[in-house]
Amino acid sequence: MKRKLNIIPLLIVAFMFFALNGYVLSGLGTLNQSTWLSPVFWVFIVGLTFALFYAIQQMRIQGINRFFQIVSHTFLIIFTAEVVFAIVLLLGDVYRFLFSVTGSFNGNGFHLLARSNNWVYFAFAMFCLTIALFAYGITQGKYAYRIIKHTLYFDDLPKAFDGFTLTQISDVHAGSFTNPKAVQKGIDLINAQKSDLFVFTGDLVNNVASEIVPYIGHFSQITAPFGQFSVLGNHDYGDYVKWPSEAEKIKNLDQLKAYHKALGFKLLLDEHVELHKNGEKIILAGIENWGIGFGERGDLNKALANTATGDFKILLSHDPSHWDAQVKNYPSNIQLSLAGHTHGMQFGIEAFGIKWSPVKYRYKHWAGIKTENNRYLNVNRGFGFLGFSGRIGIWPEITVIELKRK
Repeated sequence: MKRKLNIIPLLIVAFMFFALNGYVLSGLGTLNQSTWLSPVFWVFIVGLTFALFYAIQQMRIQGINRFFQIVSHTFLIIFTAEVVFAIVLLLGDVYRFLFSVTGSFNGNGFHLLARSNNWVYFAFAMFCLTIALFAYGITQGKYAYRIIKHTLYFDDLPKAFDGFTLTQISDVHAGSFTNPKAVQKGIDLINAQKSDLFVFTGDLVNNVASEIVPYIGHFSQITAPFGQFSVLGNHDYGDYVKWPSEAEKIKNLDQLKAYHKALGFKLLLDEHVELHKNGEKIILAGIENWGIGFGERGDLNKALANTATGDFKILLSHDPSHWDAQVKNYPSNIQLSLAGHTHGMQFGIEAFGIKWSPVKYRYKHWAGIKTENNRYLNVNRGFGFLGFSGRIGIWPEITVIELKRK
């Protein structure tokens, strides 16, 4: 049976979108009352909207191409800047309305004050600033790698591993890269940390194994004394593109696993290894992707088979929803879990004591360290980018964690 298209939500969204643009135009009209402003404005907005619909239809057939990227990014930037403009303009309108009401209470009668040009100029300045931030995020921000360091303390850390360091990256999404020199700067930063262990927590590619090929020479430079280990993320399975056959999809995944080996990464597929130092050990386990809404493939019991309850364990699991669903209350203590997946939505603010991103409404914990039940989770903000070809406020992350005994 053909699924019916519910047109009412689409009409509501369309009404809100054009109402937003009408309000923005009213603000621009305060500064420029030329007769050409309104038709030029609406031709641009309607043309951009139709271009987006066309680009989406083409994407469903041909995949993401250059035209789709240009149109979708232009629409996103303009829409976001308009929302910022409208918010500031609305504050000014509320302000002048309140003063108009105050005037009527004073016996002057109710006369709505004219819009202040200063408010509109300020709104327009914020509009331009928003566009400038997006321009920076697209050209520079997506490669503005940050080193984020954490020191974590444990009662049961083996003495030999006191001061042990690991470097974590996640979500490479190699198919999105366009600047090999910038990527190399990130690789150099990773190696400069000189950590004892390197781990990668999934999403090496967007969809197809071949995306990593141009960057094998870069990521294969990463080395650590105790090895380089990795797990798969939801994008690595090829679930988001159409394959000629299931056999081709399986072949792609097998090829991706081979590329992990070519990078020098030991891929952990529901298994663990023991890391030994001075007669003591810690367990490093990794599972296949387990995420609510993104495929619950991993088997934690299998990954930790034949480990003891008292062993010190580090778990690599791509999706942080796995930690809430299984790991934090798992009968055998898993002292540290490392995840990625969220990217911090590549947009937000982490400054002046503020930590916010729209992704917080999807994930309870979307970046950095969380602790519960004497267990730690770290969510890496991602090394690469996907969808939006940039980052604003949530920069690409290289995490360095030092383990210490209490």
